[in-house]
Amino acid sequence: MVHLTRIYTRGGDKGETSLGSGTRVSKSDARIQAIGDVDEANAALGWAKENTPKALDALLYRIQNDLFDLGADLCVPEEKPTALRIIASQVAFLEKEIDDFNQHLEPLNSFILPGGSKGSAALHLARTVVRRAERSLIHLHQIQPLNPEAVKYLNRLSDLLFVLCRHVNDKGSKDVLWVPGQSRT
Repeated sequence: MVHLTRIYTRGGDKGETSLGSGTRVSKSDARIQAIGDVDEANAALGWAKENTPKALDALLYRIQNDLFDLGADLCVPEEKPTALRIIASQVAFLEKEIDDFNQHLEPLNSFILPGGSKGSAALHLARTVVRRAERSLIHLHQIQPLNPEAVKYLNRLSDLLFVLCRHVNDKGSKDVLWVPGQSRT
């Protein structure tokens, strides 16, 4: 467990921060960007959790915890094999949840617009932030190797969040469908 006795250290006052390995890097480093985007995704998920049915609390809490695991994975460069890493079973869990929730939804005949309910809108926001975090990880992976399960995890998470958006929209009956060209004159 992490034990924090002080919140500020002044160590970042000159635009640098430390990775979990102790290496100092610029706060504009691609790895720090990815860590920050994962943190933002976690915060968006926390907001979504406060706006969705309590029946989803345990699932969303588990995912938030996994996102901290992902942050830990990212903050220690790949060459340290003893670091906490996202593993295949965490990705498989998301796939199982996608399948379980999706089996109760009607197939889509159109793209859906974010909304339909407060919970769905909050989950859509979290989904888009997760997608941004995924893009940051892919960018980082193009610069330096990453745990491939980390990228898979975010890809599956955005899919699960999409399915959950529909689930909280009364299993899709309150989905707002995109009507292509509707406002064209």
